[in-house]
Amino acid sequence: MELLELMKYRRSIRKYTDRQIPKEDLQKIIEAGAYAPNAGGGQRSIIVAVRNKRLAEQIGILNLSKFDRSTLIGGYVSKEQPSVIDDKNIKNGFYGAPCVCIIFTPKNFLYAVPDAFCCAENMVLEATELGIASCITARAEETFDNDFGSELLSKWGIPENFIARAFVLLGYCEGEYPQSKPRRDGRVVIVDED
Repeated sequence: MELLELMKYRRSIRKYTDRQIPKEDLQKIIEAGAYAPNAGGGQRSIIVAVRNKRLAEQIGILNLSKFDRSTLIGGYVSKEQPSVIDDKNIKNGFYGAPCVCIIFTPKNFLYAVPDAFCCAENMVLEATELGIASCITARAEETFDNDFGSELLSKWGIPENFIARAFVLLGYCEGEYPQSKPRRDGRVVIVDED
């Protein structure tokens, strides 16, 4: 599949089967993240992959524990792949994905967030190429702001001056893979030369 077609095909999946992704595929996905554009070529991001479904679920619950719905803009994402915005009964911010990658960057680096999300985008594109469903989620900064989270960061060797910025959920889509939504008009402006 050509790259643009792959981008058009990829969807954010929020319903996963229990089937774990192969370790070899996970390594390719992580490699894609490692080759993402990053400010000044600094390669500051750290990727932690959790292939333990039970641990991923525990972290996913922490991810939603401080979620404040009152800060949302808009109120509907998808009928086929509902978000925590759509369904208040969802208690796991990772939607049951069997594998979750966490992207950490330095706390006080100006380009930390763009670096993390470039990394995440590369990862979901590689996952799609490999036939693996994915979703990028946020609410990362506060997820590890608790005793259990601190224990995990220490166990994983994450430096104290780093913070989680994004999550990449990986697994296999439960049910039909969603179709693309039409693109909204008025989102592009091209300014030509005189």
